[in-house]
Amino acid sequence: MKQTLTPEQQQLHAYVDGQLDNEARRDVETYLADNPEARRQVDEYQQINRLLKQIYDPILDEPIPLTLLQLRRPRWSIRRILVQMAAAVLLLSIGLFSGFYLGMNQTLVPITAESEPDHVVIEAFMAYAVYTPEVRHPVEVPGDERDHLVSWLSKRMGRQIVIPHLETHDMQLLGGRLISSDDGPGALLMYENEKGQRIILYACHSDESSSAFHFAKQQDVSIFYWVDDAINYAIAGEMEKEKLRPLAESVYNQLIF
Repeated sequence: MKQTLTPEQQQLHAYVDGQLDNEARRDVETYLADNPEARRQVDEYQQINRLLKQIYDPILDEPIPLTLLQLRRPRWSIRRILVQMAAAVLLLSIGLFSGFYLGMNQTLVPITAESEPDHVVIEAFMAYAVYTPEVRHPVEVPGDERDHLVSWLSKRMGRQIVIPHLETHDMQLLGGRLISSDDGPGALLMYENEKGQRIILYACHSDESSSAFHFAKQQDVSIFYWVDDAINYAIAGEMEKEKLRPLAESVYNQLIF
């Protein structure tokens, strides 16, 4: 689904990207002080910016391949090549950022090596990358407050949320949090085993009614995803496909039956 940003979201993005003048920036900061939800969105935007820089900034320090230097025209300088490489990295980062927040206009299809990832795959991957490394604050509501977590997330998403049990797979509920998604409020549940390995279950609204079970991989993160009753679900973990599959099937079965 393809959506445009609201004026408020555009202002928040401009604030995060340092594109506002002093007066406009002060207005936004005043607004954020009185709006915790907007403050949370800004924090997430800033965290995503940091993550993109962490992933792509090292490319700027990589040596230029000898083949490129040999093929370059005499009037091209090393500086020009570096500038063009930096521009390419910037465009790639903008594309990823836009794909995360604006969504992708495509149907849900089985992922192949040539397929573009569905927007829920990108969102689940980014949520996993942002929150699972957190030591002190990986979740907002701890797992021992399951009833409160269900009530809170259900109210914010406008429908009943189910928290699957994964104890038979040696995964304990660490807790959950409310996150912003391309389609409004979303939910993130995090599980952890005795070795400290974590997986997440990501849920957000969808304009699809149902879909089959699909798999994708982003870097080292395996992701199973599907749509049920107009909700996108994705379970993500830094493990091999066959190790994550039983967990994904258990979640899938608990949510659709």
